[in-house]
Amino acid sequence: MHDCTFESERQIVTTFEEVRDGVVEIARRAKRSITILTPDLEPGVYDTEEFLDAVKQLVLAKRIARMRVLISEPGRTVRNGNRLIALGRRLNTNIDFRNLHEDYRSTLRGAFIIADDQAVLYRTDSRGYDGIMGSFEPSNAKRHLDAFEQPWAASVYRYDTPLERI
Repeated sequence: MHDCTFESERQIVTTFEEVRDGVVEIARRAKRSITILTPDLEPGVYDTEEFLDAVKQLVLAKRIARMRVLISEPGRTVRNGNRLIALGRRLNTNIDFRNLHEDYRSTLRGAFIIADDQAVLYRTDSRGYDGIMGSFEPSNAKRHLDAFEQPWAASVYRYDTPLERI
């Protein structure tokens, strides 16, 4: 009998391309859920064919699969547009978008994507690309998910927000 331990494949990301590719990799690892904190759905990151395919594969394969997206700067999303919004409208029982409540905008400056409660790509400053990605990071994922829950609950979707007009 051999020991079945998991180790994270942790790596530093510093460029737009590394973040884009890392986001796709994290999304492909998801079996139940994807959780995202993003300033504006970051054009070129969350609207690539590869990312959208990973999301579709997850939510169409499992009825219980869920994706939650918390957007801290929804006005920028309106100006830029994003194909993930269109996908979310088609699969609205599995994909939820919320605009970050104003009370949290000064405290939540980072950006992340989490697959299930394991894989994480986290950037401390959502305006930059410096971050860390780990494939098996349950304690790190839990820390970010715990920090996500209260702002998510406070950020109930409102139909008069800019996101609705996309």
